[in-house]
Amino acid sequence: MTFGSIVREAGAALSFNRQRSLLTMASLAWGVACFVILYSYGEGFGFALRNSFQAVGQDLILVFGGQTSAQAGGQRSGREIRLDLTDVELIRDNVPLVSAISAETMIRNATVVRGVRQEAMTLRAVEPAYEKVRNMTLDEGRWINGEDYLNKQRVAILGALAARKLFGEIPPVGESITINGLQFQIIGLLKSKTQISNYNTPDNECVFMPLSTASLFRDIRHPNDFVWMPANPQFRKQAVKDVRAVLGRVHGFIPNDEPALEIIIFNEFQKIVDTMSLALQILLGLIGAMTLAIGGIGLANIMLVSVTQRTKEIGVLKSLGATRRSILWQFLVEAMVIVTAGGLLGVFIGWGVTAGVQTLPLLGPLFKDTTGNGDIHLHISQFAVVTSTVVLEIIGLFAGLLPALKASRLDPIDALRYE
Repeated sequence: MTFGSIVREAGAALSFNRQRSLLTMASLAWGVACFVILYSYGEGFGFALRNSFQAVGQDLILVFGGQTSAQAGGQRSGREIRLDLTDVELIRDNVPLVSAISAETMIRNATVVRGVRQEAMTLRAVEPAYEKVRNMTLDEGRWINGEDYLNKQRVAILGALAARKLFGEIPPVGESITINGLQFQIIGLLKSKTQISNYNTPDNECVFMPLSTASLFRDIRHPNDFVWMPANPQFRKQAVKDVRAVLGRVHGFIPNDEPALEIIIFNEFQKIVDTMSLALQILLGLIGAMTLAIGGIGLANIMLVSVTQRTKEIGVLKSLGATRRSILWQFLVEAMVIVTAGGLLGVFIGWGVTAGVQTLPLLGPLFKDTTGNGDIHLHISQFAVVTSTVVLEIIGLFAGLLPALKASRLDPIDALRYE
């Protein structure tokens, strides 16, 4: 038998058992669709989680003052290390691996008044570079610039929730507020942040101003912390060592005295978030793979039944000169046609469901964020399509191989006598 005749025989067999073939295809399509949809959900969940974590800063590193644990330069251990505003310039000038850095001073429970509305809010007094380090995205207006900083301008930027508390639905940019009795002009409004990582009051609830302007309220010589980011993530560890070395020389502690400075590298926490996302994707992928496997078992069962029902047909074909190889290929072709058609149908169903649903709520309702940044966005993953297709073809090959081998090994005389 030629390959063309084998294909025609397989097609005729599938057409004759149309209902059984279609039901088997449907079961395989369901398995593929489940795999594609579940993997899409896992991928969207991980993306939303990473986005919400990185809202605090793309590659944020925090520096806080600490307490020495070793003697250095003739000074006792246990000495308090306080950050100084001049340290920022030292790091800028002496650590080229630091891309951007800003000192930060916080004033908690400041009295912010707009008209008849009064709120206790956290003020973050920062430098212009803070915008880059902390992923500050403006919805309206502008960020603090160098002129604001040099001239100690009374300007402020509001977090999204802070703006709603003070102004409701009124656009705040260009309006004025009073902070601890002093009038400030609103120059910017931040986009709402779906933020699951933080080191103080969430950005949505804060008021931001130039660090120099904060001297109207308190001494800014010793900021609460420094925020900075490395020039290249590959040199993050070296940048941290260089920062410790520079500040160690100035403040009189040895660079490897880690308690002297508390340095928080947010990227290390990112690994935990990535691990959680990966674990969920693997779990959902395994569930989808099990569904595929169940469909494969069903296919093997159907093919075995087909061999049993067509025993006499196989005997006739063999008596007419059909070889074991041609019988084997006929049943394999039948199995692979069912698998391929079911796989294509499953991918189409998966695409249709993800395209129809598009977005599922996750963190948005929790943070009252309607931008969709914290939601799960479903889309067909190329990896999921390729993986499900390859796995399904392998399952189809093995599910069809055993029945095909059984059919090819039948003795033609016994087959013709089979009742």
